[in-house]
Amino acid sequence: MQKNAAIFDMDGVLIDSEPYWRQAQVDVLAGFGVTATAEDCIRLTMGRRLDDIAKIWCQHFSLDIPSEELQVSIMQAVVALIRQHGEPKLGVVSLLQTLQGAGVKIALATSSSRPIIEAVLDTLNIRKYFTVVCSADNEEYGKPHPSVYLTAAQKLDVAANQCVVIEDSVTGMIAGLAAGMTTFAVPDSIDDPRFAVANGTFSSLVDLEYHLKKTGEIMESMAR
Repeated sequence: MQKNAAIFDMDGVLIDSEPYWRQAQVDVLAGFGVTATAEDCIRLTMGRRLDDIAKIWCQHFSLDIPSEELQVSIMQAVVALIRQHGEPKLGVVSLLQTLQGAGVKIALATSSSRPIIEAVLDTLNIRKYFTVVCSADNEEYGKPHPSVYLTAAQKLDVAANQCVVIEDSVTGMIAGLAAGMTTFAVPDSIDDPRFAVANGTFSSLVDLEYHLKKTGEIMESMAR
């Protein structure tokens, strides 16, 4: 069945921002006198919404500060790193151009907060491709709850079963599947058995674009 819309996650899909997220958390937490490692970030907070990340660290380290304070500090650090170092992942611009050229509606549905979204769209110069931009910050629940994907589909005016989700994390994959959408994973490790439940797993967006062109699953959706 051909699809009418593509909904992208942002961190880890459009930009390799996970190192920036990890560095920001490690640096900010060090400023509060506690030590977290990159491995701790991967294990405890990867793919989570920023407010959840701050709450997790406050609880994990029993920090005597409002989680909102930690949240703001991490956000500012991430934005600074993205604006200084951010680059699109391999295949991002080509896939977005191909989808847009085929008349496919494109949305962004991310766990990141609005300032981080703005930093990514501006730094990568890809804002023009997205009809809809949704942040899980505006939802009652973050991923793996499907609400941010359902909101994106609603704003695109496309049924959930006519949407393709592109994710890199297990949490996001679960959200896409729970929304009733075809969900493709482009993870750091395609050998991770947890991604077996995705509708397809690819090593890069280049491989995903090749698959979509070959199968016609989405590329010809608006040509009929």
